[in-house]
Amino acid sequence: MQEADTHRATDDAAREKRIRAHGPVLDLHFAQSLYKPLLKGQRRDGVEVSCDISYGSDPRHRLDIYTPRNAAAPHPVMIFMPGGGFIRGDKADRENVGQRFAREGIAVVVANYRLAPVHTWPAGAEDVASVYQWVRDNAARLGFDPARIFIAGESAGAAHIAAATLIRRFHPPQGFDVAGTILISGPYNPVLEKLARQQFGVATPDPRNEAYFGSDFARYGQMSTVALIDAPPRAPLLITFAELDLLQMQVQAAELFAKLVTEHNARPRLHVIRGHNHLTQVYSVNTGDETLSAPMLEFIRECAFERRSNSNHG
Repeated sequence: MQEADTHRATDDAAREKRIRAHGPVLDLHFAQSLYKPLLKGQRRDGVEVSCDISYGSDPRHRLDIYTPRNAAAPHPVMIFMPGGGFIRGDKADRENVGQRFAREGIAVVVANYRLAPVHTWPAGAEDVASVYQWVRDNAARLGFDPARIFIAGESAGAAHIAAATLIRRFHPPQGFDVAGTILISGPYNPVLEKLARQQFGVATPDPRNEAYFGSDFARYGQMSTVALIDAPPRAPLLITFAELDLLQMQVQAAELFAKLVTEHNARPRLHVIRGHNHLTQVYSVNTGDETLSAPMLEFIRECAFERRSNSNHG
């Protein structure tokens, strides 16, 4: 066991060295070349999987459920929204997230959502609310604890979650009652990205933001989450970005954090995922690299414990 751990640590260090040498770029092929061989043999023990369950009327309204086999119900549950730059992405690519967290006794719902350019803002936020409502409505049947629902997402998925939870008009009828929210490397301000394209190295025209927010730049202020916040988080919020993340993601994570703290009396947490870039951080989950999954697990366990304690004393 000690020899295996040493070998894995050596491999992790070699991958980190390659990631650092590659720099803060968006390179899907590079990330997959590092982690897909590991994910082919990822752990899948102790987890029951149900795939392609409908939560709405659109063909993209599908979700996969990862349920712990050996943990007593009701389980805390994490809704996870994948990334894809608003124009792509699939729940199957985040099996590693479902497997890793379900093995820790946390049920995971990984959901697809409608994509641009066919579906534009605020379709993603609306779909987050629909997934949350579906989980709430089906919690008892599925063995989920409705008092311990978490919402997490990466990149575009994080952007949709931020809009859905922080802007009141996107809330479901009964609102969001979550135990915690995790935003991983999301874009939260299209105005900033438009004005600083040269500084951020964003292509013109922008194949992602313009597909989702449109090309009428005068309207971007009406679609900027940081400008529209009117439902600051009541539950704990963890905002993360990768050490080697795209510059615009680092700036927007800091901007969202600062806005919530200085203007909305909120107390979000801010965490840097060391040694990873925008894509490698999530691909590393369930490969033995705990750089992203460890702080997420710590946050979920702490929040779940607080929820359970408050419920017992309520």
